[in-house]
Amino acid sequence: MAKKRVLLLSEGFGAGHTQAAYALSSSLRQLSPNIQPRVMELGSFLNPKVAPLIISAYRKTLTSQPRLIGYMYRHQKSFSRFTALALHRIFYTSTKNVVRQLRPDIIVCTHFIPSAVISRLKRLGTDVPLCTVITDYDAHDTWISPEVDRYFVSTPEVKRKLLNRGVSQAKIQVTGIPIHPDFWEHPGKEEIREKFGLSAMPTVLVMGGGWGLMNDQVVHEYLTRWRDEIQVIFCFGNNDKARMEMESNPRYRHPNIRILGFTREVDKLMEVSDLLVTKPGGMTCTEGLAKGIPMLFHHPLPGQEEENFQYFTAQGLGEAISSLEVLGKWMNRLLNDYDRIVHQREHNLNNIQRYHPMQSARSILEMLDNEKVHP
Repeated sequence: MAKKRVLLLSEGFGAGHTQAAYALSSSLRQLSPNIQPRVMELGSFLNPKVAPLIISAYRKTLTSQPRLIGYMYRHQKSFSRFTALALHRIFYTSTKNVVRQLRPDIIVCTHFIPSAVISRLKRLGTDVPLCTVITDYDAHDTWISPEVDRYFVSTPEVKRKLLNRGVSQAKIQVTGIPIHPDFWEHPGKEEIREKFGLSAMPTVLVMGGGWGLMNDQVVHEYLTRWRDEIQVIFCFGNNDKARMEMESNPRYRHPNIRILGFTREVDKLMEVSDLLVTKPGGMTCTEGLAKGIPMLFHHPLPGQEEENFQYFTAQGLGEAISSLEVLGKWMNRLLNDYDRIVHQREHNLNNIQRYHPMQSARSILEMLDNEKVHP
């Protein structure tokens, strides 16, 4: 039997979109031996010289002019049609050839740019089912196109937003955001601690993000006040500059402080941690959700992060770092009310039973098995 080909398209604007694509790829492989998934960051594949420049410019805009990003997010309807057309004609003119060569049985997009491009190709005659995975807890207009056959969304609230924008109910499935299956596992903590050289004590995990958008020196230094009693893990992803700066600072040279760069074992670090300090990105929040870990959120960027922040705080799964007093409150809880934090985490894990970690992948398999994928 020939394997079904699943083309998973993303973009490198932040790590979360591509992580979702790889998570889907892993889940599909687990569920069926007859699936051949392929993950591709379309822009980087087609234009390996130009794409990094565009992504770098976007990153600089995020850090220097977040209000501009917020303005674009709030007014995305006026940008979406022009953007899709411009990218199709200028930046992704070879996409049709890629689809022809790879001959996928289905295309799954975890970023709105390739979704817009494939939608336009379908409008012009390309006949392939298209799924779009919305990787945040909100849905803006640039995600929406009549050519999308299925939308996989995080919550019923996002489904309602799509319905209010005229998307057919038959096209929308609430699946949760796909994360790697490992985040739904709960391995032994002692083995993890031994592997990373960690102690069995209250632990805080600080996720800096690959782009270094959470490098708040004040917060980091404040956390070190508890280094004798609370273990702190700083994870910087691909931001080697920030990691090396911290490693060179004597304040962070302590047995209870771990400084890490890129790792594929964030699931294990979350498993042995009791509190997560992070930016409210859709993927990281969903990974924290799967682990039941309480979260403290650093300055959400205008747009998607604000929406993610509002959802998780409303659900009682996170809190804003509105002041250093908030951090102090949580540090004291870890020291003086640790059993209550453990109990709350168990409660969180019981509540997430309604989420289906493999639902997105199962829905893709169902579409492949169903000859009539168009509702």
